[in-house]
Amino acid sequence: MTTLVNLNLITDLQKFGAAEINACMSCGNCTAICPLADNDATFPRSMIRLAQVGLTDDLVGSKELWTCYQCGLCTSRCPQDADPAEFMATARRYAIAHYDKSGIARIMYTKPILGGAIALVAALFFALFFAAVSGERSQQSLKLFDFISYPIIHTVGIILMAVVVLFSAIGVILLARDIARRDDVTWKSVVGSKAAWKRTGKALWYALGIESLGQKRYREDCTDDEPVVPLYRRRWLIHALTIWGFLGLLLATAIDYGMDMFGLKPTGTWVPLWYPVRLLGTIAGLSLMYGVTWFMITRWQKRAESSQHSLPTDWLFLALLWITGLTGFLIEIALYAGPAPQWGYWVFLIHVAVAMELVLFLPFSKFAHAMYRPVSLFFYGLAKNKELQSA
Repeated sequence: MTTLVNLNLITDLQKFGAAEINACMSCGNCTAICPLADNDATFPRSMIRLAQVGLTDDLVGSKELWTCYQCGLCTSRCPQDADPAEFMATARRYAIAHYDKSGIARIMYTKPILGGAIALVAALFFALFFAAVSGERSQQSLKLFDFISYPIIHTVGIILMAVVVLFSAIGVILLARDIARRDDVTWKSVVGSKAAWKRTGKALWYALGIESLGQKRYREDCTDDEPVVPLYRRRWLIHALTIWGFLGLLLATAIDYGMDMFGLKPTGTWVPLWYPVRLLGTIAGLSLMYGVTWFMITRWQKRAESSQHSLPTDWLFLALLWITGLTGFLIEIALYAGPAPQWGYWVFLIHVAVAMELVLFLPFSKFAHAMYRPVSLFFYGLAKNKELQSA
């Protein structure tokens, strides 16, 4: 197989961050100190070396990029101040842009003014569109779906999801293909026998259950945090609550849609706060808001190595999540506040517009971690199972 060398890889990477990576002298201290590096995931040194010799395909097609949680321990111990933790974050940004064939991710990461303009235009478009199709505003009770009809929201959402799924699927498939090639994983080794299916099932459970939901490696990663922080603002807990909150809201929305589809409860029907789906949404929303708020605080304060570097697109993602959560709770307050407050309708419009924009930027922002990390963890799980069986 021909290996293509990209002589401009370091220069290109520096557009995404990692300004100090040329200072690396490959001493290996970063890999030795990393609590998560092992035989199946050696980083950051191996990743830095791939960049230094210009092996783009090997770098972006590496599962190791996504098995790092950027604790910053390697940076704090680097004798050359090469900031290997930021290099890993930069390489992930670069990989997101590499697998996004629209070019939007590259713009968002490397041209912040233009990226900000794109985000602003998208927000204004959704807001003006929903304002243009809005209907009457009842004075007696807050009838949100008379203001912006549910069929319109549903149709726009379906169209948006189709576009997002297309770009997301392309990126995920390409990443899976590249990791499989690099790790010599074939279809036969994944589904070619009963034993292969068993390994695949274990790897899926590891990637989705143990890691994505259970945050096992992230919890282990945090054991070496310096200084040690209280549990309520541990990085793994903040990360977990954000994920659990988002998934809980997604589940509540899906259940609500299913109940409407089967004629059990029309969408928008008033229910008490303790109604199961409403309660699930409220708890999930609180979880999301807690996690995102602490992410924003830690990034602003820059107390830890992991929060020293933030790009505008990182703040955009957090801001969209936070505004979506906040407007959701304001809508809930308006629904239970008694006589219909007219501001509730405009908060609903903002909520819908921002939620649409959040979904739109899934493949093009840090939100893409939700796609690529589980894929990489699946291959890491396969490698671990293979290692255990050969031991």
